[in-house]
Amino acid sequence: MKFISFKLKDEVRFGVVDDENSSVWDIISISKDSGLSCPSSLIEGIEEGEQFLINIEKLLKWGKNTENESYLLPFSDITWLAPIPKPSKNIMCVGKNYREHAIEMGSEADIPEHVMVFTKAPTTVIGHNDPIDAHVDITDQLDYEGELAVIIGKKGKKISQQDALDYVFGYTILNDVTARDIQQRHKQFFIGKSLDSSCPMGPWIVHKDTISNPNHLNITTKVNGEIRQNSNTEHFIFPVEEVISVLSQGMTLEPGDIIATGTPAGVGKGFKPPRFLKHGDVIEIEVEGIGKLNNIVK
Repeated sequence: MKFISFKLKDEVRFGVVDDENSSVWDIISISKDSGLSCPSSLIEGIEEGEQFLINIEKLLKWGKNTENESYLLPFSDITWLAPIPKPSKNIMCVGKNYREHAIEMGSEADIPEHVMVFTKAPTTVIGHNDPIDAHVDITDQLDYEGELAVIIGKKGKKISQQDALDYVFGYTILNDVTARDIQQRHKQFFIGKSLDSSCPMGPWIVHKDTISNPNHLNITTKVNGEIRQNSNTEHFIFPVEEVISVLSQGMTLEPGDIIATGTPAGVGKGFKPPRFLKHGDVIEIEVEGIGKLNNIVK
């Protein structure tokens, strides 16, 4: 299943994408009319665990059996939101998790021996088709980073690599937009990674049952139709299981936590000369088995 959050007439809702990837089942409306239980948001549903999926199946069955077309909303009728519009914590991000990206950002000496982690503020999050603010008053080195993101599905601490995927709810796409000059100026990542609108995410969360191996997915990033990044998550230095395990050794992971797994080579800074984003640029990130995340710089 693919879960999305959206607005309908200024009301925030969530739903399940139909088989054609063109419409969304309005779970909130189905719940109101059927009397079947339903959380008020996707993050609340994730927190419910397996019972959430059981309830969703019941709601979908009821909605489909009624043949009421009002429960199935075309994408053209909704306003996209990030699947988790307001994360409860910072987004956890893995740095330099592809060998070639580590080299393009420095040299082979920059390839990490241990999982490298930084965070983005939750206020950075925007959705599919939302505009990315160019922030021209404070940066002229805005860059893109296409990434697979993991959504944690249940609370855990000291998780083993063997059990790590049991703690995953699903996967989405994330663009770790970065102001390189700000990042360099402050000698750390947080400010340069946390400008408003610098974390496009979506278009939906694909439940983990759909993805047999998160460490073997094609990932591409296009800018104005030109392929800039083209790789596969099999090239992770630290696979998803190891990242989850390392993060959880001294920190409790909770439902709805977001982990960005790193970006492959081909970012704007890696070109000579660099090719940073500018007003009007369209960024399209595609991850195999998930979909496409599109945003424009304004």
